[in-house]
Amino acid sequence: MDIKDPRAGDFDYESGGGGYGRGRRTEPRIAALVHAALGDAKTVVNVGAGTGSYEPDDRDVIAVEPSASMRSQRSAKAAPVVNARAEQLPFRDDCFDAAMAMITIHQWSEPETGLKELRRVSRGPVVILTFDGDALDQWWLADYVPELIEAEARRYPAIDRVCEVLGGVTSVTAVPIPFDCADGFTEAFYGRPEAFLDPEIRRSQSAWGFVDPDVADRFEARLRADLSSGAWDREHGQLRTQEELIGSLRLIVALG
Repeated sequence: MDIKDPRAGDFDYESGGGGYGRGRRTEPRIAALVHAALGDAKTVVNVGAGTGSYEPDDRDVIAVEPSASMRSQRSAKAAPVVNARAEQLPFRDDCFDAAMAMITIHQWSEPETGLKELRRVSRGPVVILTFDGDALDQWWLADYVPELIEAEARRYPAIDRVCEVLGGVTSVTAVPIPFDCADGFTEAFYGRPEAFLDPEIRRSQSAWGFVDPDVADRFEARLRADLSSGAWDREHGQLRTQEELIGSLRLIVALG
């Protein structure tokens, strides 16, 4: 997907983001990788911060989040939050030791501009947690609801392009997703298929906002039937005991 594609940034969190505080919590094992990537940074800006997942509590963090709904779900202990957009950060050049953006760049109206803003305000690493759109179709959900995967793949900026825009020395790491992942993105439930029958869980996954309701209904009916008959377990049951999945989750670290 072209990084300037207007489809990146098309989910209405004011009306559809009410469950994120409950469903999209920090996964400690992923957070450890993110925090290590921040190095010895003492001041950090978290852009597209949402409800505050993955913000380190041992550093001076300023969060940036344009959605009032998401800001309202931040805990009282979360970092102070600024109502602003990634594309126009209200900070001077090089004023933070590091910048981070956690599963958010696909939501920005102009991802390229936002990435350049991250680079502008950080004198140290820029740390991005995102998904590789080219790898989204490598697990069983792609068979059950291909419309969802196709919609998601269009939304994510290409990993190579993200690295190119950030510049400097970049690294891309495939992040293992633990079986009991606390952050409820879709791949977090690779071995827990019953979770997709819970509307509350799906409400904290913006991907479902891009498929027609009848598609979601057909998916739910098929999955429910396959779980009842044992068909899902015959085909994918080994995932119930697989400790982690190498899926599409990627950690990008750019050193200026």
